[in-house]
Order: sequence, then C-alpha cells, then structure tokens
Amino acid sequence: MRAVLDRHGLRLSRELGQNFLVEDQQAERLAALAGVGPGDSVIEVGTGLGVLTRALAARAARVVTIEVDAGLVRALTEERLLPDNVELQHADALDVDFASLAASLPRPVRLVANLPYSVATPILRRMLDLRDALDDWSVMIQREVAERLVARPGSKAYGSLTVLHALTVDVETCAVLPPGAFFPPPKVDSSFLRIWPRPTPLVEASALRTVERVTRAAFSQRRKTISNALRGAGFAVDTQVGTPREQIEAALREAEIEPGARAETVEPERYVALASCFAARGWV
Repeated sequence: MRAVLDRHGLRLSRELGQNFLVEDQQAERLAALAGVGPGDSVIEVGTGLGVLTRALAARAARVVTIEVDAGLVRALTEERLLPDNVELQHADALDVDFASLAASLPRPVRLVANLPYSVATPILRRMLDLRDALDDWSVMIQREVAERLVARPGSKAYGSLTVLHALTVDVETCAVLPPGAFFPPPKVDSSFLRIWPRPTPLVEASALRTVERVTRAAFSQRRKTISNALRGAGFAVDTQVGTPREQIEAALREAEIEPGARAETVEPERYVALASCFAARGWV
C-alpha cells in the first residue's frame, strides 16, 4: 500500500478520513458479513486502494465504487487494481444521486461503505430515504457513532439519529475493528454495521421529515426538559389559545409524554405521536 502511494506521490488526508483496510482476509470477512453474494449489485462508498472493493467484486455480479480523491482514482486506474466487474466513479458521495444509481442496477442492490467521521452522519441519514431503493447497507464507522444507532432510551448515546433509525430500520453490529486493521491507524475503534429496512416501519415515509424536525428540536438542548427545549425551538404556536408553554405541554400530554421529561428518556414511538400532534396544530 505504501509502495503504491509512493509511486504516485500521494499522501493520505486526515481531513478526508482516509484510513484503509490493510488485510485481504479482513476485507473478505466484511464482504461476507455484508451479505454480498452472486447476482448482487453493490454500491461502494470510499474505494481507497481497493482492498474491500476487490473482496466485494469477488462475491458480487457488479460493483460501482465511488472515490472522492482524484489521486487515488488515478492510482487505481494506472495500477489496474480493480477487477473487470468494477466501475470506478470519481465523485463526492455527498453529491451522488444514490436513488438514480441504485435504480440503474439489477436487484438486489446493496451499499457498502467505509465512512469517515466527517460525513458519516449525513450519509447515514440519506440512506434512510433510500429504503425502497436498497436491500440493505453495511457501513464502517467510528465506534462512537455506531453506538448512537443502537442506543436505548435513557443512555447518553441516545439521540435524534437513534430515533430515526429505530423507527425505520433494523441495525446489527457485525464486527468491531481495532485501529491496527487500517492504514494509517485511526485513534479509535471502528464498528461494522449492517442495516436493513424494517418490514413494518413505525412511521410513514411521508411523515419522517416531520418527525425528524420535532425530534431534532427536542434534542437540541439536552440539559433542558423536553417542554423547554421545544418551546425554544421556534414552533409557530397560536398565542390566541394559550401561552406557548401551555400549548407545548398540552401537545406533549396528548402524545403521552411527561412535559418534565428529558428528550433522551422518550421512546421512539412517542416522537411519532408528538409529531402528529404538532402537525394537527399546524406547527410543522
């Protein structure tokens, strides 16, 4: 890996979160944990130097892999590091139209990604809107972020991203990798998660953004009660029928949430009910 980088005068960027898998055997294990099999189409985010890409290509019918670093794209192409059933795209994953890309591929379509911390949260959120386009997605992320996705109410890691995932998908922690599994080694452990749509989601797709807005407002000031956090979030309550506090607390009670509770103690289903109460009042 160092030799390839040196031949092309490349230096890995900490800003891009470039920590690449080192061992082929580990990559093969992750491809198996991701459920990739014959006939599958795979979208990979973060090609790196192709260690995981090659493992995916050995199992799948086709792989479309996306790499943001132009230098790595050049090295991968000139060194012929990718198999024939791999299509390499030079693009920023934050700009990719994953829905269109997935629609252009034969099903099943799986996504596999080694996500840097800086883009993990926005990409994880985008995946929730692609539940109909993807059969599942498997992601390597910082262990701390992974713990947020599987946290239980009442824990410090429980937050708005936890709620959105609990309502729409199932999440399984498949493996935890130490820093030494990567080059250069990061300062933290990484978790490999497999995520797939719930057979029966707890929120309608059309209501997810409303639930997200209410949930993010509730968690915006974690030290405050949920009533005070929501009151400070700027919802357009009707001051002709009571004070903002009275109206917010009435909506909370209607959703079976104690106004004095804190956001991290509220079950995901209660946020769906609360968003419905807010929507009925025309606040969202």
